[in-house]
Amino acid sequence: MRRFLYMLAIFEIVAICGVLLGAFWIQFVEQEYPCPLCIIQRMAMMLCMLGPAMIVMDGLRDRDIPTPTVLAGYGMSILGAIVGLAASSRQVLLHIMPGDPGYGEPVAGLHLYTWSLIVFLVVLGFSGMRLMLFHAIRPQRGEGRGLAVGVLWLLGVVIAANTIAVFFEAGIHLYLPDNPTNYRLIHGP
Repeated sequence: MRRFLYMLAIFEIVAICGVLLGAFWIQFVEQEYPCPLCIIQRMAMMLCMLGPAMIVMDGLRDRDIPTPTVLAGYGMSILGAIVGLAASSRQVLLHIMPGDPGYGEPVAGLHLYTWSLIVFLVVLGFSGMRLMLFHAIRPQRGEGRGLAVGVLWLLGVVIAANTIAVFFEAGIHLYLPDNPTNYRLIHGP
């Protein structure tokens, strides 16, 4: 069970990376540019992943994961989920009126910001449950060292790709337009 909680941290990173890679698909293949609130939600998802990443990195050492790392990791996930909930709730409320088509095309019947709200609620619930179970079952280093390193590399690539994508979308401007239509670094304002 202790190793299961370690693997759960790895799974959380992979799941949220999957969500962000899906958002990249919508951005680059479907040509729907993320608005400023979408970018805030992406940053909050990355913050949610940094908590489990701390746990996974400590698990790569040849010792049990120390208590402060676990508590800080879950706390960081909760903080990221709260920030993301605020941004995604704001965006849902912007488009809640009847007849409002929303921002972007729906995916499986829901807009991306609604899916984002669901992701943040799940992260908040999972982090809270893991904190409640912490005293009974503390995560212990898992067996899959290669898997852990691969997941951390995936996290780094996703963070770097998001940074580059936002830079191309914003260019050298201090703000993004509410409804972006191009990459300002390439096409100008």
